[in-house]
Amino acid sequence: MAAARCLRWGLSRARAWLPPPPPRCPRRELHKQADGAGFQSSYSLDKLYPESRGSDTAWRVPDDAKQANDIPLDRLTISYCRSSGPGGQNVNKVNSKAEIRFHLATADWIAEPVRQKMAVMYKNKINRRGELILTSECSRYQLRNLADCLQKIRDMIAEASQTPKEPSKEDAVLRRIRIENMNRERLRKKRINSATKAGRRVDMD
Repeated sequence: MAAARCLRWGLSRARAWLPPPPPRCPRRELHKQADGAGFQSSYSLDKLYPESRGSDTAWRVPDDAKQANDIPLDRLTISYCRSSGPGGQNVNKVNSKAEIRFHLATADWIAEPVRQKMAVMYKNKINRRGELILTSECSRYQLRNLADCLQKIRDMIAEASQTPKEPSKEDAVLRRIRIENMNRERLRKKRINSATKAGRRVDMD
């Protein structure tokens, strides 16, 4: 008993000489909740694209889109199938190839003169039913191939919308000189060819 009292007395004296422990810091919340929303990184889509309203906003187009760069998706027939492009074994498991088709003659979201020009420029991409068909398998992801098809449509519309520039006087003079030189060279070769044939002719008399 005496030994126990001595031990307790020694411990109490030792605590008196020890410095007090540092104050405990309040626990920090790693996942801060704000207005019922979870933690969001500075690289989250909501912060990078604050005007977006959903994960599929990039593919939403107004129903009454009439401009060249606005493509109404509800007027397109979109399908996916197996791809033969990049992706390894993934191409045998996922329908990653994107195909877009639409009836060109009734595509009123494209100006009539542009549609007529597209029908001539891209006649090899139009089937018997008058549908313009575009495909893409440049990526192993469906959305990227779909975006590539939409970009092809925009490029085709932009190319068909270009109007040829009127040639200047200098260009007209150069074109006339080139045509005259071509005709002159053609006649010269024709005379040489005629003289060669005449030299081969044998007079039987």
